[in-house]
Amino acid sequence: MKRKYTRTPETKSPGFVSTAFNLTSMFVLAGVFILGIGIGIAFSSTTTLSPSNVASREFIDQSAPNPQLCVQFGASAMVMDTRLFVSLNPFNVYVAQPSLRPGCVLRTNNWAILEQRNLVSSQQVRDCKNRMNTFAFTGDLGSSPEINCVYQNDSAKNFYLNQPGTVAPQESQRF
Repeated sequence: MKRKYTRTPETKSPGFVSTAFNLTSMFVLAGVFILGIGIGIAFSSTTTLSPSNVASREFIDQSAPNPQLCVQFGASAMVMDTRLFVSLNPFNVYVAQPSLRPGCVLRTNNWAILEQRNLVSSQQVRDCKNRMNTFAFTGDLGSSPEINCVYQNDSAKNFYLNQPGTVAPQESQRF
C-alpha cells in the first residue's frame, strides 16, 4: 500500500512578516534621522564666529565697513597690512606681524558713491580709471575711511579650487 504524502499549508501569513519588517525599518530610519538632526544642531551651536575664528563668508560680510553698501555695490574683503624690511649688506628680508581688518572693494561702476561723499577727487578717479583699477576702503565711510586705488591681480590663483574634483564658482569675478 502506497501512502500519499500531502503538504499542509503554512500557518503564518507572509504579509504579516513583511509588514513587521517594514515598521521596524521605518522606526530605525526615523530614529537615525532625529539623531542626525540633534547632532547637527549640537555642532552648529558650538561654532563660534569671532575675530579669532573667521569661519564663513557671512561673518566677513557682516564685519565689513558699511556692510549693506559693501554687499550691494562691491564685495567684502579681508585687508592685510604688513611691512617688509630689506637689508642689502647682508641681504636679508624681514617681515613685520601683519594686521588683519575688514574692508570693502567697490565695483568700477559704483565709484560715484565715493565722489558724492567727497571722499575721492575727480583726479583720483581719473588716475585709478587710467590704470584700470578700482577703489577699496577700510573704516566707516561716515568717519575717516582709508581709501586706496587697488589692482585686481588675476595671477593670484586660489589653490583650494584647483584640487581634483572641485568645481569653480560661476559668478562674475571682474570688478
